Amino acid sequence: MPRFSPYLAALMMSPAAASAAVPSVAVDIPPVYSLVDRVMGDLGTPALLIQQGASPHRYDMRPSEAEALENADAVFWIGEDLTPWLAHAMNTLGDDALGIELMDLPETQTLAYRQGATFEPHQHDDGEHDHAHSHDHGHSGDHGGHDHDHPHGHSHEGQNPHVWLDPRNAQAWLDVIADELARLDPAHADTYRNNARLGKDELNTLTKALQQQLANASSANFIVFHDAYQYFEHRFDVHAAGAISLGDARKPSPSRIAELHTLVETHDIDCVFSEPQYNPELVKSVFGDTGVNTSIVIDPLGTDLALGDDLYPNLMHKLADAVSQCASDA
Repeated sequence: MPRFSPYLAALMMSPAAASAAVPSVAVDIPPVYSLVDRVMGDLGTPALLIQQGASPHRYDMRPSEAEALENADAVFWIGEDLTPWLAHAMNTLGDDALGIELMDLPETQTLAYRQGATFEPHQHDDGEHDHAHSHDHGHSGDHGGHDHDHPHGHSHEGQNPHVWLDPRNAQAWLDVIADELARLDPAHADTYRNNARLGKDELNTLTKALQQQLANASSANFIVFHDAYQYFEHRFDVHAAGAISLGDARKPSPSRIAELHTLVETHDIDCVFSEPQYNPELVKSVFGDTGVNTSIVIDPLGTDLALGDDLYPNLMHKLADAVSQCASDA
């Protein structure tokens, strides 16, 4: 019987050989990339399917992104409510992958979209939000076969898909990510779960810091470009007064603009936030003569942040800084 040489035995124990078992992982948006990267640590990095700066709601993958999806052992994505086009790609290119829709997990707290140009004030609470549906994430190849009440397009009714902007959701996902990767890669299970534990501790610290920073910011009166920040508002007890656009790219109707102008006049609005993916001139054209601050840019995706495990906390800090700046202008 042939025997392994000492050289071959050493090679098999090398980090390069050990890393061969690490799953190939794909993710949809930069905040999810950041959380998965935190769990994977030094073992590997996920592939980003939607380039930074692009809207996730409508997107055509590049060949390299399609290849990453096809080669993935696991795909972590927010879900069909955010990226309806990705559900089809999962069924064609990613049909062999373990698909985890984070929004559909029972651990995920969700909120309904707010309707209309102006939002009613709401009371902050720290309890569970209404959850529209749950998703069994424990089966390989289960990636979004459930039915939705809306057609395949980016709907602004039902549950708001910007769920990552509540750090409580991000904390819950770290455990799910670690458990799923550990199931695919038992040899590194302890590493994944330890990284998730450390990441959860870091998010606890982050949440407390942002709560302290925003403790006196509830007086800030601001309008957002679209209803993407409700989870952040709810967690940190700050409240948008309204949104310019019903959808991410839709130009507001004249009646909506008139309603927002009335809101500015009657509610002493301090700031109107624009977003980097959409035309900032639209914000200036709607509010340029009202006297409100239109210079602050916010972004729910971390478009201008470096990809890595610190993108998520940096994104949350930037949102808090923007609201703090608006509050200081009040």
